[in-house]
Order: sequence, then C-alpha cells, then structure tokens
Amino acid sequence: MKIAIIGYGKMGKTIENMAIEKGHQIYLKIDKEHPLHLNLDRLSQIDVAIEFSQPEIAYSHIQTCIAHGIPVVSGTTGWLDKKHLIEAQCKETQGAFFYASNFSIGVNIFFEINRKLAKLMNAYPEYKVNLEEIHHVEKLDAPSGTAISLAEDIIQGLDHKALWVNTETNEENTLSIISKRIPKVPGTHHIQYQSSIDSLEIKHTAHSRTGFAMGALMAAEWLVDKQGIFGMKDLLNIG
Repeated sequence: MKIAIIGYGKMGKTIENMAIEKGHQIYLKIDKEHPLHLNLDRLSQIDVAIEFSQPEIAYSHIQTCIAHGIPVVSGTTGWLDKKHLIEAQCKETQGAFFYASNFSIGVNIFFEINRKLAKLMNAYPEYKVNLEEIHHVEKLDAPSGTAISLAEDIIQGLDHKALWVNTETNEENTLSIISKRIPKVPGTHHIQYQSSIDSLEIKHTAHSRTGFAMGALMAAEWLVDKQGIFGMKDLLNIG
C-alpha cells in the first residue's frame, strides 16, 4: 500500500515507522518544507492519505486529496466546523473519508463506556459531573478533540446539561472541561461523578503514541477501496 503522510510531526513519524514495519510504502510526506500543492502530480499514485497536520490547513489538505480521488484518514482536531463540507464533497465525488478525534482502540471503548454511564447517571442529577484532560505542552488545541467528543456524549446522555465550557463553572446546565498541559504526557481523560455520599470515576491513560498510530494505520488499511464517511465505530464494529 502506498501511503501519503500529511503532517510529518511526532505522530506522522510514528505512523511511518509502523507502516514500514508492516510492509507499506511511504510514497509521499507532506510538511512545511514539502507542501501538498507542490506534490499534486504524485497524488495519483497514492492508495490512501493519513492526515495529522494543523487545524488551519487540515481542511485544504483533505479537500485536495478527496478532489484527486484519494481516500483520507484524518485525526486533526480544531477544524471540525468545516467537516460537513468535506462530507458533502465526499458524497458528491463518491470518495472515502475516515475521521476520528482519537484512534486508540482503548479510547474508543472508553467512549462507549462514557455514553452508557451518562445515560445511567441521568436519573441521578445530584451527582455533579466533571471532565479533565491532560496532554503534552506541544498540543496546540484545548480542549482536546477527545475531550470534546466525551463532553458531547455526556451532554446527550444527561438532560440537565446543555453545553460545555473549557473552564470551571458552577452553572447547572453547563459541563466543565478542565484542560492541563504538562511536559511529556501522551494523554489522559478523566470523568468524575461526585455527590455528598460517594464518587464514581472512569479514566483512560495513554502510555505512548503507539496506540493512536496503530489505530490510524488500521483505519487506512481498512478504508482502501471503500466509499463513504466512516469513523472508529465502523472500523471496530462497536456501538
């Protein structure tokens, strides 16, 4: 399989090493020194693109690839206000697009646990819910895309929550997301339901980027020769 890696940072390099170990070819690497618009002639030879770039350029990268008939796996967060445009383009061109805010298998199981727990806790509004996420200092967006996904699922499950904010709040209808940035931390997400009687907590802690890279590569292998819009639920057949 010939892969284009768009965004050649730490995640891109981890994906590259893992892909080569599995016998794939990294045919194209896109970064600041090798921008996509200077490599359009090589896109026709690509089987799939894996995109982990920056929020301000993710949309144009994905749009360009889909316009050239290249399936795209994307994990960049912070640009999702334009995701509906990519989905519309994908449908129009019969392309393939796979998006996940987090490609870790463990995190996606954590998503399912979070959804089910929120529905169970809906009957007990005396429990105050909080969400904390911790990442490395190089992570540019806050809250994380994973935290936003968790928060939106909590809000959907709890009738007394209507929105989230990225700060502490005492507003009854608002979910608080606390974001912390600490050196050399791959990622932790912690959800707590607390009452005067007891507390209930669920937590996911990443130990390295390997799990995220493995999930992204699995998604790329799975997406080739497909048409449509997909996510981790499709890949893992959960939910």
